[in-house]
Amino acid sequence: MISSDGIRGYTDMMILCLILHEPSYGYEISKSIKARTEGKYAIKETTLYSAFTRLEKNGHIESFYGSETNGRRRTYYRITDLGREFYCEKCREWDLTKEVVEKFYNCI
Repeated sequence: MISSDGIRGYTDMMILCLILHEPSYGYEISKSIKARTEGKYAIKETTLYSAFTRLEKNGHIESFYGSETNGRRRTYYRITDLGREFYCEKCREWDLTKEVVEKFYNCI
């Protein structure tokens, strides 16, 4: 399993990717990250909710209440237009990051 240090800075991108086409809630997003990475990365709950707070503060996502489940309302998150722009920017940054890091990969 990969450590969160190796992915730091890209958790926002992962979350935004998962809500590009439809809103979702924390637990579902967490499960989707683990599934998409084939279990190689499981986001910590504190990391996930810190990211939600940061993304919402920066105007990249909006939260809203969905239907009740077991007597509790779920908080859903949807991406904003600013969030879509930020997602595209992070994708370009990731391409550049991969290009730079690969210059130092397999130097043995």
